[in-house]
Amino acid sequence: MSSPLADALSAQVQGPVLVPGAAGYDDEVAAFNLSVPIRPDVVVGATGVDDVVTAVRLAREHRVPLRVQATGHGAERPLTSGVLVTTRRLDDVVVDAATRTATVGAGVRWAAVVERTAEHGLVPVVGPSSNVGVVGFLLGGGLGPLARSHGFGSDRLVSATVVTGTGEVVEADDGEHADLLWALRGGNAVPGVVVAVRIALVEVPDLYAGSVVFDTPHVATALRGWLEWTAGADDLTTTSAAVVRMPPIDVVPEPLRGRTVLSVRFARPGSAEDGERAAAPLRALAPALLDGLGPLPARDSDRIHGDPTTPAPVWTGGAGLAHVRDGFVDAWLDAVGPDADQPFVAVELRHVAAPVSASAARTTGQDAVAGRDAAFTLGLVTVGPEAAGVGPGAAERVLSAVAPWLADEANPNMSGGLPGRWRPDVAARLDAVRRRYDPDDLLGSHAPEPVGVG
Repeated sequence: MSSPLADALSAQVQGPVLVPGAAGYDDEVAAFNLSVPIRPDVVVGATGVDDVVTAVRLAREHRVPLRVQATGHGAERPLTSGVLVTTRRLDDVVVDAATRTATVGAGVRWAAVVERTAEHGLVPVVGPSSNVGVVGFLLGGGLGPLARSHGFGSDRLVSATVVTGTGEVVEADDGEHADLLWALRGGNAVPGVVVAVRIALVEVPDLYAGSVVFDTPHVATALRGWLEWTAGADDLTTTSAAVVRMPPIDVVPEPLRGRTVLSVRFARPGSAEDGERAAAPLRALAPALLDGLGPLPARDSDRIHGDPTTPAPVWTGGAGLAHVRDGFVDAWLDAVGPDADQPFVAVELRHVAAPVSASAARTTGQDAVAGRDAAFTLGLVTVGPEAAGVGPGAAERVLSAVAPWLADEANPNMSGGLPGRWRPDVAARLDAVRRRYDPDDLLGSHAPEPVGVG
């Protein structure tokens, strides 16, 4: 059944305008996370900035909320009303090798950027999966396998084209609308629709990376050893360690099938010789079930974590850790180790300490990223039809178990279905920017309650 709003949109928008029950509606609203219902009153498949402007203007006139979706990886909360703008058709990637930048449409996934930039010997600073959307990753800060050597992905955000909550098209950079660019660099809730971004690229000619997998009897020993090793890790080396419960299914390699293992992920720009030297203590932690470390093209960095590429019902949660001293590992293993009664298929600790914080010292006041000073992040992933039902409660129990070690801030990209947290001064500045560019809170960018520590 149509509506006055849908009719008005259909008359003025170039892309598809669909309502529930219409052919193509289900495909248009589909998210990567299948556990979250996405059923807006009307969905607009934007084909350009004019479509976005029209959708914003009409949603505002009709006083209905508007939300945005690219790949749907960030679908953590139900959407059951209002207007949804999908940006997947905004898929241009233009590389300027001379300035080492790329201009990227809002619907682009990192894989497309990696493919285009590799032709010029350059790479973007991506996350653990190239299947996710560029814009969503950057807006939350963006931590990946090069976190300690290259910082947050949002550190490379040069400018953005944004349709604000009032329907104005603005170019945000360090000169014009600098307050908006500051908020886009990690502020997460955006007071407008980002239609394109310009990012700085980097050279990573050599990368030594992969993972070492330890079997169940060695999980505790290897985890303790890895945490001790991180205290002296060099600034170029980024690692993480995940306890993974491998399902007993054919798509899992036979050596891992049905086992609970510890996967230590490793990435270090530089020569294979230097990489082998840095990784040697990790290889010596315990007998390895699998050793996948070696030279790896930077364009293939998503092979390090091996994140899934097929949509599924999932629930994720996470937080930052101030430190891992004084009994943390015992509390962590009790809560999520091989013998723990918990529903998570993967629980990960990522080492993100000093170099990322050093990057913050160089860019103090230039972004809204939360969690710069965390020593580690923790992540929790559960998969299946019951994921959304069991995940939050189980996550609460895990976070309670490690409460003494939690950081005050929480990065939104790492938090999943849990709220991000910013310092009170950053939260207040974010809210001021949101109210300036989205005064009617069309995009739900204003905090429903004060955001900040505690």
